[in-house]
Amino acid sequence: QVQFVESGGGLVQPGGSLSLSCAASRSIFRVYGMGWFRQAPGSQRELVARITSNDNTDYSDSVKGRFTISRNSRWNMLYLQMNNLKPEDTAVYYCNVGDGNYIPWGQGTQVTVSS
Repeated sequence: QVQFVESGGGLVQPGGSLSLSCAASRSIFRVYGMGWFRQAPGSQRELVARITSNDNTDYSDSVKGRFTISRNSRWNMLYLQMNNLKPEDTAVYYCNVGDGNYIPWGQGTQVTVSS
């Protein structure tokens, strides 16, 4: 059974905004911190942002000040608000537990930033 379902990706112009959502299994969401990851063409998957069970957050240097991670424990949802998007943000975005070790990964959602 699918454990992570990402949505909200699309095509946006540089400087624009996009909001991503991830629906996670109840048991996973309750126990682990959560994170957003991304993989650009020809690149390794990288951590974008993490949020712990007590709402501490961490961001990669490339997105600090532009992205915000949040969670809704009642509905088992994880969110990523992305502002001031840049072409280098183009990637497939995935959610997972905070250390990225839960198998299987979801299909992700494509974010394309282009004029």
